[in-house]
Amino acid sequence: MPKMKTHRGAAKRFKKTGTGKIVRARANKQHILTKKTSRRKRKLRKSTLVHPSDEGRIRQMVPNL
Repeated sequence: MPKMKTHRGAAKRFKKTGTGKIVRARANKQHILTKKTSRRKRKLRKSTLVHPSDEGRIRQMVPNL
């Protein structure tokens, strides 16, 4: 059986925490920033955890994560 290949796009977007959870960046920080408040943009800088229902799919795409 061949080796599993890592989904390179997913590998660049997700990281693992020390406890094994998966971290992602928040959406809506790329463009059209003028109408967003400073408070909203500041909160978008922080990363957040992936929802548990999506974790399985991501672990399948990035097996050695």
